[in-house]
Amino acid sequence: MLANIRIVMVRPRGSGNIGSVARAMKNFGASELAIVGTARTESFWAKAMAVHGRDVLSEAKFYDTIRAAIADCTLIVGTTCREGLYRAHSQSPREVAPMVAAEAQRGKVALILGPEDHGLSNKDLEHCQLLVDIPSHPDYRSLNVAQAAVVCLYEFYIAGLETTAEEPIQRAEGEAIERLFDIMRDALLKIGFLDSENPDHMLLAFRRILGRAGLEDKDARILTGMFRQIQWYSKDGWKIAEQKESQGNKIK
Repeated sequence: MLANIRIVMVRPRGSGNIGSVARAMKNFGASELAIVGTARTESFWAKAMAVHGRDVLSEAKFYDTIRAAIADCTLIVGTTCREGLYRAHSQSPREVAPMVAAEAQRGKVALILGPEDHGLSNKDLEHCQLLVDIPSHPDYRSLNVAQAAVVCLYEFYIAGLETTAEEPIQRAEGEAIERLFDIMRDALLKIGFLDSENPDHMLLAFRRILGRAGLEDKDARILTGMFRQIQWYSKDGWKIAEQKESQGNKIK
């Protein structure tokens, strides 16, 4: 049911927790474990806590960056329990589960879990299209990373049981979205739209907007082309444009 769900653990600290996440994945039919950074997946505690999920541990893949780990994913969901401007649009796992289950029928979905001590940073969250915040008692909001994995995977699994097959959509993969934002960042800096001291603040707002829109592959190509044209125009392309306009010719 959750074969297309990839669990991405970012800079995990405890090998026992990695094993517990692998066990939770096995419980709900998820098999792709990606680890950003280093981890002791072959340690005694990792294997002991994984129980029958040891195959998930042995097949785990390691990446240097989140971007590399989600390159082929079409929906990226981050987890958080902290408050703040960048986390204001978070939803419960139950709220996002129908979208996750539907997308998992068409492509890869990444669920990103942060380090046990402080969770995902704002920089980490830049890659996420949706944010999940698990409701818990205000006296102690923070869940263990494996507990968070269980809650999310359970909700995704139940939603998957209730999801019917839909027509496939060529939703843009993570790397295509990242390339779009690379070009967008450069273009908007050049025209002075972004604050050069803190460009990521506004870019994160764009990520949220486009994440909610659910860009298809063709949408990402159109937007990438538009921002490439802005780059061209800002790099003396305006001179060519004005010359063609004065001559009554089309710019393109």
